[in-house]
Amino acid sequence: MNAAIRRLRSGDAVSFKAIRLEALRANPELLRSTFELEDRLDVTWFASRLENAHIMGAFRDDELVGTAGFAVQEGRPNAHKGRLFGMYVRPTSRNLGIGRLLLNAVLDLARENVELVQLSVVRDNQPARHLYESVGFREYGVETKASKYDDKYYDEELMVLDFGLPDFMSTRP
Repeated sequence: MNAAIRRLRSGDAVSFKAIRLEALRANPELLRSTFELEDRLDVTWFASRLENAHIMGAFRDDELVGTAGFAVQEGRPNAHKGRLFGMYVRPTSRNLGIGRLLLNAVLDLARENVELVQLSVVRDNQPARHLYESVGFREYGVETKASKYDDKYYDEELMVLDFGLPDFMSTRP
């Protein structure tokens, strides 16, 4: 599989905004935002976000085809925890291992900065849940009606990967 993974920077803002809007148009429930809200944001807002967050991008033939973000939680009592967010792979690049490459890149970064990583995933998103479980994430709760789009509610599974647990390394491909 030929994909390059690297951290996105302000110069990637136009491509990042485009893939983000594509994801929000198709599946806003997966990203907890709306197309209408983010479409109104200037590209400089996205450039600033890329400079102030760790957002990894997957590129195939110089095209941004996937993203995943990581942030260390704020405040001293929470600084041992990180959060995975905004994971998305374009439909034309799915089932090629790109999601796993992005996830592993984020986890490599996280391992250097935190003790555990948390995420939330729409309960109906079986492919994402399977990917997260395959690298050692485990469910620790469910947020019922976590989001609502139109008249439909979406529950989210809360997951955690604790780098200190012995089974983490044995589950990582």
